[in-house]
Amino acid sequence: MAAVRDAGWRGVVVNFRGCSGEPNRLPRAYHSGDAREIDWILRRLRERNAAGALYAAGVSLGGNALLKWLGESGAEACTGVERAAAVSAPLDLMISGDALGKGFNLFYARHFLVSLKPKALAKHALHPGLLDPARIRAAQTLRAFDDVVTAPLHGYRDTDDYWTRASSKPGLKDIAVPTLVINARNDPFLPREALPAPHEVSPAVTLEQPEEGGHCAFVVGAFPGSLMWLPQRLLRFFKNHPHEPPISSTHGANRL
Repeated sequence: MAAVRDAGWRGVVVNFRGCSGEPNRLPRAYHSGDAREIDWILRRLRERNAAGALYAAGVSLGGNALLKWLGESGAEACTGVERAAAVSAPLDLMISGDALGKGFNLFYARHFLVSLKPKALAKHALHPGLLDPARIRAAQTLRAFDDVVTAPLHGYRDTDDYWTRASSKPGLKDIAVPTLVINARNDPFLPREALPAPHEVSPAVTLEQPEEGGHCAFVVGAFPGSLMWLPQRLLRFFKNHPHEPPISSTHGANRL
C-alpha cells in the first residue's frame, strides 16, 4: 500500500470476514474458494469507482479465492477488473493442505490454529449447535479444522470435498483477465511439483515462479533485505508492462 500511495494511486485493503478485529455475526466465515465473496467485493468497488481502472491483487488464501473467481467468471470478469495478480496462492489445496500437515510445516499450521480455533469457538457461542466445540479444540491440523469448521459452514461435505472444489488450479485455463500468478518454488505451502505449467493456464495468465521467495516473502538484497520487489513487480504488471524483466534480486525471478 505504501508503493500504491507513492505511485499516486488509491488503494483498498480488504479483510475477510472475522479478520478485521471485528467478529462476523453471520453463521458463515471465509474460505479459500469464496468466489462469491470476491465477486461482491469487486462489484462494490467498481460501482464506487466507475470511471477508474480497477486492479485486484490477492495474497495466499486471498489469491486462491481471487483466481477462483477469475476462472469461474471467465470473460465476464473483464468488466470488473482490468488486471489481476495472485501471490503465493495455494493453487492445489489438497497438496497444500497435506504439505502443511507434516514435518516442520506443522509449525505453520499450528500457528494458524492458534487464531482460528478461538474464532470458531466464538462462532459456536454465538450460534449454539452450529459446530462441535470438542472437535474444534481437538483439531491439531488444518485438515481436522477444515473438516469440523470450514467445510460444514460453507456447504462442503468434508475436507476432501472442500479442498478439491475450492482449488483454483483447474480454472486457470478459463481466466480471461490479464493475470499475474507468482509462486516461489521454495514455498513450503505449495511444493514445486504442484505449480502450474504454461500448458495448464490460459493465454491471459502470466506465470512467474522464482526459485526463492518462500511464502509471501520475496526478500531481496543484502541482510536484512528489502520487501520492495513484490509491490514493484505488481505495479509494473498493473501499469501494463507485463514483459518488463524482473528487477535485480537475490532470488532470481523466472518468467514462464
